[in-house]
Amino acid sequence: MIGIVDYNAGNITSVEHALEYLKADYVLSKNPADFKDADKIVFPGVGDAAYAMEQLKATGFDKFLKDFHASGKPMIGICLGSQIVFDFSEEGNVECLGLIPGKIKHFSDLIKDCESKDPIKIPHMGWNDIEVCNGGSKLLDGVVDHSDFYFVHSYVIQPEDESVIKGYANYGIKVPSIIEKDNLTVFQFHPEKSGKAGLKILENFVNM
Repeated sequence: MIGIVDYNAGNITSVEHALEYLKADYVLSKNPADFKDADKIVFPGVGDAAYAMEQLKATGFDKFLKDFHASGKPMIGICLGSQIVFDFSEEGNVECLGLIPGKIKHFSDLIKDCESKDPIKIPHMGWNDIEVCNGGSKLLDGVVDHSDFYFVHSYVIQPEDESVIKGYANYGIKVPSIIEKDNLTVFQFHPEKSGKAGLKILENFVNM
């Protein structure tokens, strides 16, 4: 069974719809106790990192996610859920879950010296292709390199160890977009809103 973490951080209906389309067995809950039988976790989210961390601590999901990660069972994070698994976010200057070493920085901190001739719009919103790197991920099986995915974000993942980056988008700078370390894979884009390529990623996760 797949558990979808509901911590009041954005609309997760599209994640539900995608899993329903894939005929996956899942439960959506605001209570970690409801995931006692879960063998996989989807950690989605949109919005503000500081608020999200408040909600995770208030519900006990912060401890649950750390314990689930330590168990070695598969986890994926999506959008905001791809960011607050790191140590620290500049969005609200908040300490995060610390599951992968690294920080989350605002685009404006990173594009000052980029060589793009066109102004870079923030947030990074819309479709962007992904270049696979560092061996990719099993979750990308059947996904063609340079497939397009849907992004909406103003902050950028900056892992300490660049070898955990498994795919990036080119948006004036290289934007780490798929990060994988051990049993945790996170996607800066929205696979559930990214058509066939995104559904293939989720199908691979369901079938792990």
